[in-house]
Amino acid sequence: MADSDCKTHDSQTLVDGNLLAAKSFAAAGITHMFGVVGIPVTSFANRAVSMGIRFLAFHNEQSAGYAASAYGYLTGKPGLLLTVSGPGCVHGLAGLSNAAVNAWPMVLISGSCDQADFSRGDFQELDQVAVVRPFSKFSAKATDISQIPNCVFKVLDQALSGRPGGCYLDLPTDVLHQTVSQSEAESLLAAAEKSRAKPQFPSVESSLIEKAVSLLRHAERPLIVFGKGAAFARAENSIKKLVESTGIPFLPTPMGKGLLPDTHELAATAARSLAIGKCDVALVVGARLNWLLHFGEPPKWSKDVKFILVDVCEEEIQLRKPCLGLAGDAKQVLDMINLEIKDDPFCLGKSHPWVEAISKKARDNVSRMEAQLAKDVVPFNFLTPMRIIRDAILGVGSPAPILVSEGANTMDVGRSVLIQTEPRTRLDAGTWGTMGVGLGYCIAAAVASPDRLVVAVEGDSGFGFSAMEVETLVRYQLPVVVIVFNNGGVYGGDRRNPEEVTGPYKDDPAPTSFVPGAAYHVLIEAFGGKGYLVGTPDELKSALAESFSSRKPAVINVTIDPYAGAESGRMQHKN
Repeated sequence: MADSDCKTHDSQTLVDGNLLAAKSFAAAGITHMFGVVGIPVTSFANRAVSMGIRFLAFHNEQSAGYAASAYGYLTGKPGLLLTVSGPGCVHGLAGLSNAAVNAWPMVLISGSCDQADFSRGDFQELDQVAVVRPFSKFSAKATDISQIPNCVFKVLDQALSGRPGGCYLDLPTDVLHQTVSQSEAESLLAAAEKSRAKPQFPSVESSLIEKAVSLLRHAERPLIVFGKGAAFARAENSIKKLVESTGIPFLPTPMGKGLLPDTHELAATAARSLAIGKCDVALVVGARLNWLLHFGEPPKWSKDVKFILVDVCEEEIQLRKPCLGLAGDAKQVLDMINLEIKDDPFCLGKSHPWVEAISKKARDNVSRMEAQLAKDVVPFNFLTPMRIIRDAILGVGSPAPILVSEGANTMDVGRSVLIQTEPRTRLDAGTWGTMGVGLGYCIAAAVASPDRLVVAVEGDSGFGFSAMEVETLVRYQLPVVVIVFNNGGVYGGDRRNPEEVTGPYKDDPAPTSFVPGAAYHVLIEAFGGKGYLVGTPDELKSALAESFSSRKPAVINVTIDPYAGAESGRMQHKN
């Protein structure tokens, strides 16, 4: 055993488990890691930094985990979360589960107690492999230092195989302190690298591609739907080619927005109800027929619609029972479809009744929305500041800022108003509707895409989950502007009926209420960042112009009428 990372013994340089793990991740091409250090992983984090891996240190493992999951989505490489043992691992489950549900590649790495003391009540003792099981595609525990390189490569590869997701690596304290010679470490790394297998995608039979094209060709009202799975697959060019060669209208899911610009003439987002309610064939690429798409069922969808479902996971296709399932990588499948169409092209054309109907409905809905947005309402509702923010973001040009959005009303209104023009520039609560992702996502976006400004548009409740991470923004001087819609609480403070205000604690604040007029902008100023308090259009425009130009950490506290918006946003029927 060795107390230090490397030392000389019998003229041999020894490498301990911390350094070997760091070397393994570096050899695998890892460049970033998120987490909170402490017993027993502090030395591992330091060694990772020494190996060229940038470590982003957070205040809370939950936020760091959300950062790791979003980093995996944005880069296509597994995002890494490092935690201490026991409760640190438990806190990390937030990020791991988020990665699992959103199908993003991530690896949770946790230290664990000394193996000899397990089951004796050791410090932060926990069967962590069992705890992560519901959310981990694959888990590995290095029970000896010789297993570290192989375990590292396996969790990284499994995170990307098939449907991406979260994996877990357990590094016991005693293993981190074990040593091997430098030459043995190099041999272990070489052997593990040699045994790696590249991720494989299922191949799609040409007959199924022909059937898919035939369905689209003979459809009267075809629709192309794509989601964040297509964004992860980098399928934007393939989608563009398919849409523009066939003239078929398209509908992105919230995080599919930007694969094609929201302003594209075939975009059906502003005619969503018509598009999904009347289409007779829907090609769904990298999007699941879950609650976000009304399960693909009536009354939102026609009972006769034929779904062509493109998904990397065969099990997902079997679950949804579409008319036709194409299991494979979204980009590869779309390229096959495009190639099949090339030999016998077809195009609906602008004058096609279906295209005309979608275009007219979209224009009408956009006109109605713009009429509402044109009004300067003070005290602010949600629409007035959202319009000002939209225009400021569009004014940045290319590369477009990455938008991070969370909250009930704030996210719902933002999804309709804010415009995405480039791929993978929108991050929101995702498949699980997770609140608290905001600051973690911001930090991930800033390090994954350092050439882009990051703009968060958050409700005050969503911001509160991870607000302390504004110190992390300042510490690393990340180009992130956080805009907080402050309406005094969850949904907007106290909205109880008089008959609900009763009982021995009736004088307490409502369960949905926060301190009125909370000075969220002062929080970042405590750490040396820039804070703004705004309540008028001119104040907001000035704050946006200054903060966007400086590209420094900032919080803009936007005072919103507490009675604007609705309880539970657009999901009142669930509450």
